[in-house]
Amino acid sequence: MPVLKSLLRTPWFWGIIGIVLLLSLNVIKDPTYLAVGINPTTGQLSGNVLDILRVSAPIIMIALGMTFVIATKGIDLSVGSIMAVGGAAAMELLRALNAPSSFGAMFTAIALALLLGAVLGLINGLLVSIVGLQPFISTLVMMLAARGIARVITGGQNTNSQNQPFQQISNGQVLGLPISFVTAIAIVVVVTVIMRRTALGLMIESIGVNPDASRLAGIRPRPILITVYVLSGILAAGGGLFTVSEVMTVDVSGTGYQMELDAILAVVIGGTSLAGGKFSILGSTVGALLIATLNKTVLFLGVSAAATPAFKAIVIVLLVLLQSERVRTFVLQAGRRRTRKEVVA
Repeated sequence: MPVLKSLLRTPWFWGIIGIVLLLSLNVIKDPTYLAVGINPTTGQLSGNVLDILRVSAPIIMIALGMTFVIATKGIDLSVGSIMAVGGAAAMELLRALNAPSSFGAMFTAIALALLLGAVLGLINGLLVSIVGLQPFISTLVMMLAARGIARVITGGQNTNSQNQPFQQISNGQVLGLPISFVTAIAIVVVVTVIMRRTALGLMIESIGVNPDASRLAGIRPRPILITVYVLSGILAAGGGLFTVSEVMTVDVSGTGYQMELDAILAVVIGGTSLAGGKFSILGSTVGALLIATLNKTVLFLGVSAAATPAFKAIVIVLLVLLQSERVRTFVLQAGRRRTRKEVVA
């Protein structure tokens, strides 16, 4: 019982419950929804569950970076646009190199995309920590500027290219799982080890709780803030690579569009407070999986484009209400009162 009570107070537990409920809803409509088979064309495993894992990879990446930004009491609205910049740079370079089977071209494109993500994240960090702009304002400006940069890189056109190794990032598999998902989880593990085995994680949380007290304790907020925004930029560019490698095309208007909202939702669902302070990497990962499952469910149920935002909002609100201990206590007390009345009657 104590274990159950502890789980009920854990936000990511309710994220898992949400995933199970959404999958159950899909299974009710199609009992074979969770079936996994062999694709006769590629010889790889295929199925809706694998599709969810594949599309969750970019969300996991940007949610991971957003987690640390929010933990410092900040916000990064530019991650979606940085995804577009990373994807645009990679596609343009691969098209220019014209090396369909070159691993060197793939690694060069990845390095360029991550470098640009780091530079844009650095600019965000400098605006927030040195200039003193509010994170909302500085990243909003970057959101608009980065989308423009992506258009400049591609000349305002959607760009496609051919590179088999790069395409395998999203379409290849390792032990039956999408390479992009495995890579995202590996990055989550590495970042978790760094944050929890070093003082960096505690310093991030302390800045979010009380930056003045942190400064008095000898912690310098500026380098920490710059670090989290650079990390967010790098992870966003990585998410862009996952997105464009699936179809080998970058849509400068659509790639990463409103993904910052999914990232923020994933982080909040996972239990990291927008007020800053303690963060949960596991929670953000579960939240990203929930958002991916919700997006897939919306398409599978045939919800119209006009009703999609309302449908997603209802699901998210219900989940957040379930996470609230006050709401759960109210419901339980109401149930007990009703039971007592029935017994007395």
